[in-house]
Amino acid sequence: MKTYLVVSCALGVALGALAGPNEAALRQARDVSARVTQADQGNPPATAPAPAVPPQTSPPPSPALAATLQNIANLRADFAALGNLTGTNAATQKQLLMNDLATAAQGPKPSPASVSRLADDLVSATAGKAKADATQQNLARDIHAIFNSSQLSPSQKQMIFDSTQNILQSSGAAAEDATNVVNDIKQIATETK
Repeated sequence: MKTYLVVSCALGVALGALAGPNEAALRQARDVSARVTQADQGNPPATAPAPAVPPQTSPPPSPALAATLQNIANLRADFAALGNLTGTNAATQKQLLMNDLATAAQGPKPSPASVSRLADDLVSATAGKAKADATQQNLARDIHAIFNSSQLSPSQKQMIFDSTQNILQSSGAAAEDATNVVNDIKQIATETK
């Protein structure tokens, strides 16, 4: 036992002499040893507080995206109102629809005559024909996309034309009214290239 004590003291003195250049490493080794000893004795090791995580800030929304989403929401609301239309406020609702159609294009704008013709045909095709919200949303999305069709391929445009035709006819629009709307959006796609 005395030998152990003497060797431990000698080792401590020797380590103290060598500690100068390696002091940081020795301090770290002692800290680790202390944590292991505490854990073995049932004491949880002392831990340093976690560094504060900076709050994540989301980038500001794109103005173009915000305008697109707002226009689609407005068109959907117009189609919902037209679906519940009884005929007494058709002129007011048509004007609201024309305003939303006129603001749909974010690039080249279609002629006012084309927008007016589309509004007339949409009123004829949808007035009094209540649709499900998903149907109104899809119709609004398709109409908005056509007003911004300069970046769509011909096959994408055709899918929108077919979708619009199907939505209107499945909602109770006459085939002629649905065809008129599709012809109107084809004209708008040509004007907004």
